[in-house]
Amino acid sequence: MIQDFFILCSGADSELLKTCSKGEQNKYAGIGATVFFTAVMAFIASSYALYTVFDNVYAAIFFGFIWGLLIFNLDRFIVSTIKKRGNFGQEFLQAVPRIILAVIIAIVISKPLEMKIFEKEINQVLLEQKNELTLANKDQLALQYTPKVEQLNQDIARLKAEVATKEIETNALYDIYINEAEGTAGTKLLGKGPVYAEKREKHDASLAELQALKTTNAEKITGLESQIAALDTEYAEVVKNSQPIIDGFDGLMARITALDELPWLPSFFIFLLFLAIETSPIIAKLLAPKGEYDIKLDEEESVLSTWVDQKLAQRKLIASTDGEINQKIYEDLKGEEELYGYKKKKAEELLRLQADSFHNIQTKGLK
Repeated sequence: MIQDFFILCSGADSELLKTCSKGEQNKYAGIGATVFFTAVMAFIASSYALYTVFDNVYAAIFFGFIWGLLIFNLDRFIVSTIKKRGNFGQEFLQAVPRIILAVIIAIVISKPLEMKIFEKEINQVLLEQKNELTLANKDQLALQYTPKVEQLNQDIARLKAEVATKEIETNALYDIYINEAEGTAGTKLLGKGPVYAEKREKHDASLAELQALKTTNAEKITGLESQIAALDTEYAEVVKNSQPIIDGFDGLMARITALDELPWLPSFFIFLLFLAIETSPIIAKLLAPKGEYDIKLDEEESVLSTWVDQKLAQRKLIASTDGEINQKIYEDLKGEEELYGYKKKKAEELLRLQADSFHNIQTKGLK
């Protein structure tokens, strides 16, 4: 039963193969087994690949099963259409398009399994890429906020500089009126005279202005610092909202790209393995000598071709003979006087009817 199933997978004529030797049946059962297990590998590989896309087991299994059936049908078609004619060069040319198709299928099958085999290494590469993307994302988003924050910091520095300048000016006035009181500068008269009082008033006025400036600038600085804090909060929120997109950067294309970052040799050998599996039925058909099944298949095809040629020749002969007979019959009928008189009588009746009809139409038009 298993052998019958694998023979079915090989695309061979099971009824014709039953008339062949056991060795011939085993050969085609082996080819069919290769076709079947290649389809199984395609199902597993595509299911994993689709799982990375849909993140749903049932959807991945369903579409993976469809893909496995497609690969099974293609492989079965490829193997069944290679005919053994005893001419290797002609057979190889016949198999070249199928070998190219087998290479494409091998690439499609092997890539998802490579991603599964090197999953840990791919995850490490993806982690590094995500970290780089996170830093780049922060830098890119910072470009939108940094100029605003820098401008606000400059405004704060300018307000603080105004206060510092006013303090220096006020302190200078303080030193002037103190020195005047001590007699070390100005009029150099010890005591609090009129000059001292004037200089004291200037200092007190400047001190009041300083206090007012400190109060005003402190309020402005508080407002600017609130704006900076709001911008920092907004920046942190934008970074937080964009981080899930970066965290989700592990789809099929990202994993294929990460796989390309790994050393190529292990992946290449895995590809060669699947290429050998995929092309093995074709190679087996090409290298195997022309067997009993191929001879009997050629015989059946030859019988069918001969039968079709005979039928076509018979139809051509029938058509030719029928044409000649008809030609002879009509030539004989040309000399029949009775037939001539009958056709003449009918033609006269038709002409009379046409004339009567034309006369009636014209008469009605005149009334």
